[in-house]
Order: sequence, then structure tokens, then C-alpha cells
Amino acid sequence: MVLNTRWRVLETRLLSDNWGVLKTTRLRVTLSDGTVLEQWRETYDRGDGAVILPYDPARRHVLLGRQFRWPAAYRGDPEPHLIEAAAGLLDDADPVERIRGEAQEELGLTLSEPRFLFELYMSPGSVTERLHFFAARYAAHEAQARLGGLRDEGEEIEILDLPLSEALTMCADGRIRDAKTVILLQHAALYLMPEAST
Repeated sequence: MVLNTRWRVLETRLLSDNWGVLKTTRLRVTLSDGTVLEQWRETYDRGDGAVILPYDPARRHVLLGRQFRWPAAYRGDPEPHLIEAAAGLLDDADPVERIRGEAQEELGLTLSEPRFLFELYMSPGSVTERLHFFAARYAAHEAQARLGGLRDEGEEIEILDLPLSEALTMCADGRIRDAKTVILLQHAALYLMPEAST
């Protein structure tokens, strides 16, 4: 069965226009059986982003960062320093160029050929962002920096050069709790370095 939902925007209100744009919209939605509903839906638009997993197939390692995340602290998380793959907003830049910049800023890594993997909506119930996922090879001698991030943007990122097997264990036991990072690590175990998952 193919769903055929039709909608019409009746009203849109701007709630906030700070780092991102938060709007509420009144819709008239016609479901596939002809039922007509009116709904209010909020959308948060901060633009699209890109994320990358540097991986070293020779050593079966991945390069991640650990940084303070205010939303986790706001929730009362006992460990608000989250382990994540390098990522950032596109700000209208080309995804490949932007992710090269993020890898340099966050991980101290110069990447020549990021490989595009896929695009995903990370929270489509209310957030408009599509995330462009990338992977790129690196070698041990390229992963010498211990701290990354842009200080003028309030960033301090601890760079972690981890065995893929350890990173997967960290997903399973809750030390890695960032969705985009879990997705990339699982992709690495299945497709980039499959024998490391056994």
C-alpha cells in the first residue's frame, strides 16, 4: 500500500530566530482514506549538516572526539562530555568541503578524499536537518593531535584514536550515546572494516 497524504499550510508563526529557526505551522492534512485533519506542527530549522568517520583499516582504528554538550548537561546527564564523530553545519557550503574543514578543526586531520556514504534525517518529527554521512581513511602518523576544536567558538575536543572493536563496545555499554556516531561505527563494522566486528 502506498500512502498518499496531501497537506495545505493554513498558517505559520515564527517562534524563534536565533541559532536556528523555530516555527509552528497549522496544516490541513488529508489522509489516504479521505479523512481531513487540522494539525499544529513545530519545525526547527538550523540547516543541513555533515559528519565524518575517519578510519584506519591497517590498525582497525577510528578517530572520534569527546566534547562538552550543553543539552546533555541541561538534562542532568552525569557525563555531558559526549564521544562523537566530527560534524558541523553546512552553512550553505558544499558538504565535502565543509566536512574537510570540520575534520581539520575538530580532529587536526587533513583529509584529501572523503567518501560520501548516505544522507539521513536524524529527527524528522520536528527537525528539518538532513545529515550527509562521510568516511575517510587516515593513518596513525596523521592522528597526532590530542586536542581539537575552535577556541573562539568555545570548543575543546579531546581526540580519541580508538580500536573499532573498543568503540563498538562503548556503544553497547552506553559510553557512546550519539546517534550519528553509532550509525557510522555500525557502518564501519559492516562495510568499511567488516572483519573487525567479529
